[in-house]
Amino acid sequence: MQFELTKEFVERLQQLIGKKSEKEIIQIMDDLHAADIAEIMDVLTLEEAKYLYLQLDGEKASDVLLEIPESDRKRFLKALPPEVIARQFIEFMDSDDAVDVVQDLDEEIQQEVLNEIEDVEHAGDIVDLLEYDEESAGGLMAKELVSVNENWTVATCLKEISNQAEEVDEIYYVYVTDDAGILKGILSLKKLILNNTNAKISNLYNADIKSVTTETHQEEVANIIDKYDLVALPVVDSIGRLKGRITVDDVIDIIREEAEKDYQMVSGITGDVESTDRIWPLTRARIPWLFIGLLGGILGANVLELYEGTLSQIPKIAFFIPLIAAMAGNVGVQSSSIVVQTIASGSKDIQSTSRKLLKEFSVAFITALVFSVLIFIYNYFFSDSLQLTYSVSASLFIVIIFASLFGTFVPLILNRLKIDPALATGPFITTTNDILGLLIYMLIGSFFFNLL
Repeated sequence: MQFELTKEFVERLQQLIGKKSEKEIIQIMDDLHAADIAEIMDVLTLEEAKYLYLQLDGEKASDVLLEIPESDRKRFLKALPPEVIARQFIEFMDSDDAVDVVQDLDEEIQQEVLNEIEDVEHAGDIVDLLEYDEESAGGLMAKELVSVNENWTVATCLKEISNQAEEVDEIYYVYVTDDAGILKGILSLKKLILNNTNAKISNLYNADIKSVTTETHQEEVANIIDKYDLVALPVVDSIGRLKGRITVDDVIDIIREEAEKDYQMVSGITGDVESTDRIWPLTRARIPWLFIGLLGGILGANVLELYEGTLSQIPKIAFFIPLIAAMAGNVGVQSSSIVVQTIASGSKDIQSTSRKLLKEFSVAFITALVFSVLIFIYNYFFSDSLQLTYSVSASLFIVIIFASLFGTFVPLILNRLKIDPALATGPFITTTNDILGLLIYMLIGSFFFNLL
């Protein structure tokens, strides 16, 4: 049955917290999923959430901590002493999840928390992972996995798997390495069960295995797992030694993060922000692109000022300025969004720039023809100026084609230059196409009215 967070439930829980009714609180929390508890904590005060959280057992508490939004988690962790963070939460987490939590702490607190971890090996794994870039496979991987030596027998392998499995939540694959720790392949549990206990692992494993290095960017990791339908991906160092694994749940988080980041860029928001962030970070993230929009508006005003004579002689030409600007911006954003989506999905179609531009030109030509004919028909019947009719139709035709090609070309070039192509969409494309669309419209209008 799905949990529903009601006002009555929250009020009852707040009363129990106020009375410090530990047994009743624990009984209620035991029946709830970690995500539901995180949702409950979000509507409580910090002190109430802290009290509730400290009633949870270590394993559930660690799961809940990972469900709390990052910005809230940072503030919440500041209210907890280092020894509580280490012994009640970190020690129950896989190394990759523990690193995510430790990275949310200030540097001096990080060291205190690491010193409080009783399992030295677990603390060492966390320290190792902290050395990697957050957005690399090394920063994403977990150290916990099941590996066996290619020279072992099935009997030895089964015994070792039983020992290693205590540290691993889910066993997706058994990895096979040589004496130097070099990854050789993966082993099927079915083969282990069906084969003689004296059989050598070297004769049973599958050498056809996908892997990434610790330096591989997280987007490429996500694309590989998605492309080959993997549930886990081994991570090796520069000489092929097995270092860890990345599971599909981590990749889902990456895809969500990258999608949010690209959507924010398309919307004209820089930096990684959430609705729960404070006023200044939210404001600071919006200002840069809005400033570019302001500059674009000033340039657009300068274009109109440049053609002040045309506008004074033919006032009706100003009526269609919003139409031209809107169509230019919308077409550009549509084109760039499709290209960015193609790039993000890892499609090989983006490799031929000329082919992509030719395809987009064909689409733009048909689109431009349809809308220029429609606006021509409208003006033909509702405007008393044939020159205005020609000006608007011709301008719209050219502007749509230009905006579409520009919106396609810019993200492709940015991608080639290893710059996030999402930067090209949204305010940048809209502002640029607005200015150039106005310039094209004024030039064509002046031509048809013989003002050049």
